[in-house]
Amino acid sequence: MLTEIIVPLVSLIVLEVILGIDNIIFISILSDKLPENQRKKLRLWGIGLAMVMRLALLGLLTWILKLDQTLFTLFDIDFTGKGIILLLGGLFLIYKSTKEIYHKSELKNNPDAPQKGKRSFKQLLLEIILLDLVFSVDSIITAVGMVNELWIMYTAVIVTVLIMLAASGPINSFISKHPSFKILALCFLMMIGVSLIAEGMHFEIPKGYIYFSMAFAFLVDIIQMKTIKSK
Repeated sequence: MLTEIIVPLVSLIVLEVILGIDNIIFISILSDKLPENQRKKLRLWGIGLAMVMRLALLGLLTWILKLDQTLFTLFDIDFTGKGIILLLGGLFLIYKSTKEIYHKSELKNNPDAPQKGKRSFKQLLLEIILLDLVFSVDSIITAVGMVNELWIMYTAVIVTVLIMLAASGPINSFISKHPSFKILALCFLMMIGVSLIAEGMHFEIPKGYIYFSMAFAFLVDIIQMKTIKSK
């Protein structure tokens, strides 16, 4: 009996943590735009709101499940409420990632180029909330497919958010100190954006492929960084 509870709970927590990595990276990159004294506050608000949103959506589980129903068909593709949310979220993620990469790789080295204005705390928090919504819907529907007990889903969400809160500081610090990893993280978010669009059109790219590719690229970057330091 205990095994029937622990196994799905641990499995769901692991899955939620993996899905939450995207959220942490996005929040870390955005928080880097703020003064040092506001970065932690943005991370806490962003991750805290992610938990509130997930818990609220669990309370609206009947409505969430309806998002998997077909709304219309276009070019032989069935579009659902979830699919449209994933499509919009994927496009938003690709747009933000490419914009940040362009800013860091082109505008930074071009003094004549127009520079971006500073972003306010509220503007950045709004962007985080929009992406939180996309990841929350995807996360809840995935959770429903894994477990039947509602309390297990609530527990998994709370534990996952606590893990994300603990990990957000070190991840943000690491990304801030290593610019090359910031570009790598942005490329990772672009990949996630593409996978969200593909999933929204019922062409699912196994997430294992995406995370393995990212882990391999991360390892190569680590080796390169160590090699340069040793010279």
